Amino acid sequence: MTVEFTVLGIPCLGLNGGPAFKHSEAFSFQVATDDQAETDRLWNAIVGNGGQESDCGWCKDKWGLSWQITPRILMEAITDPDQAAAKRAFAAMMQMRKIDIAKIEAARRG
Repeated sequence: MTVEFTVLGIPCLGLNGGPAFKHSEAFSFQVATDDQAETDRLWNAIVGNGGQESDCGWCKDKWGLSWQITPRILMEAITDPDQAAAKRAFAAMMQMRKIDIAKIEAARRG
């Protein structure tokens, strides 16, 4: 009925809820990345191994679990006290699938 596993050093517990409970975006793993190389590595590992791309840094693995591969700079950019910079960064993110840190930074700068 249960399975214990570790994701990025975090212990997790999965429960078999049967056919009545399907995977949905209501649950996802969010992984904060430090740079483009880490973002690319994790994204490519999920999508390239039977997963599926989605918008704004989201993807699904081959089992249908949702992941948010979120560079820390993105979170900083969209919460920038300079609201115009934050708005530009958010608008840039909305055009992406995998997050491109250079484009986020460029949009933030204007």
